[in-house]
Amino acid sequence: MESQAISVKRAQVEFHNFASLGEPERAIDDYAQDNVKRGSLIRNHLAFAAPLSPFLEIGANAGHTSYLLANEFGADGFALDISADALRHGMFLMDHWGLTRTPVRMAGDAMNLPFRDGSLRFVMTFQTLSQFMDLDAVFREVKRVLAPGGVFLFGDEPIRRLLSLRLYRCPYYEKMKPWERALYDRGLLGFLVKDVIGADQEESFGIRQNHRMGLKDWQRLIERHFASKEYEIFLPQRGWLESRIVSLGRAIDKHGSDWIPARLLGGTLAAFCKKEGVAPAIAPSFDRFESFLRCPDCSAALGRDALETLVCAGCGYQAANEGGVYNLIRSAERTELYPGDRADLIDFTLPGHTSKLLDGWFDLEGVFGNKYRWIGERATARLTRVKAGPQKLRIRGFAHEEAFKRGEPVRIRVGLNGHPAGDWTLDRSGLFVLEADVPNAPSYTVEIAASPLWTAAGDDRAFTVNLSMIRLVDV
Repeated sequence: MESQAISVKRAQVEFHNFASLGEPERAIDDYAQDNVKRGSLIRNHLAFAAPLSPFLEIGANAGHTSYLLANEFGADGFALDISADALRHGMFLMDHWGLTRTPVRMAGDAMNLPFRDGSLRFVMTFQTLSQFMDLDAVFREVKRVLAPGGVFLFGDEPIRRLLSLRLYRCPYYEKMKPWERALYDRGLLGFLVKDVIGADQEESFGIRQNHRMGLKDWQRLIERHFASKEYEIFLPQRGWLESRIVSLGRAIDKHGSDWIPARLLGGTLAAFCKKEGVAPAIAPSFDRFESFLRCPDCSAALGRDALETLVCAGCGYQAANEGGVYNLIRSAERTELYPGDRADLIDFTLPGHTSKLLDGWFDLEGVFGNKYRWIGERATARLTRVKAGPQKLRIRGFAHEEAFKRGEPVRIRVGLNGHPAGDWTLDRSGLFVLEADVPNAPSYTVEIAASPLWTAAGDDRAFTVNLSMIRLVDV
């Protein structure tokens, strides 16, 4: 079983780039709430989990929980995410929260961790494992980099819910329709939806979701790889019905635990999993953090030169310090996931994107990995092939809630070289990704038409949607 295809990794890079600080005030508030919950979780199990240095956070996003470990718990370690831009957003968090200590940040792949065997004492990940199809492979890789007696914490992972009709995927709360919000607030929506609320948005980006793990499945997986564990289960209790089922489930359970309610209603699991063996009494020095690393291409040792570039002693692989982030993804995948300013790609975060735009584009807006341009009724651009073989057009954008105020859906039509390529109807605001097959041609004039038009107070422009990336991708 392939745990993650390159198309899924590409979708994760795009999604995390945008989602990290796509709406800064809401994102920062969410990160702060995450850290309150996660900090409490770690403190509750500190006797089991310690020592915490050196640590690794997998799927760190902006790295907010790694900053928590570095500043509140005084730990040294690494924040790893497949999105380099998401990690760069962490500097914004440092300034906003007045932090003084930072983890070493690196773009990396959870299936090929750039760390030496047995080099880490504590590995953690939150809301990440459900994006992998082969969880055994992820656990094997985590266990490889953990020192004897080291602890793996995973949290906010979904437990499969038995009491559900599994009718459809539902978006996040702020994107729900009024009737969905009413059911959610009453604790009834969970009895209808297919899996985790919010999975719809990531699925639409191309991120595959693994929500088939029940409580027994998680237990079997942990016991296959780790010597001991401690759990915490978080149950949904919105409305009278879910609360009643929780009470009845605890009454039925012979230990009075949350095991039966969790099987019925799902929820999330946090688990501290300890590797067999005894942790070394003294942690190695973190001054030369490169001593914990290995090359993602050949697994040889990495050194650090005077320019702060990581260099492989075996194959010559290099990773420069780019805006405080090292990119330690395997070379072949790094080229695909981070192609740079290429003729077959319009990435609005790169200065060279302007040369590929033709007409119909408003001024560049946004920050970090969230730069975009609004369009009116029509905009055009040009892409040129750089690779042979079957390809698709991929367009990433955002539909504002103002576009839906008249009660109409948003419609987007795309043409290539004067011929229709796709027609989509959006019935919710939020991020979207559109994909269409492309004919075999050396270059493409891309025409994007959208409706309805809407205006913002104090602005004389008429908008439809905004776009942040247009590119050709392999089928």
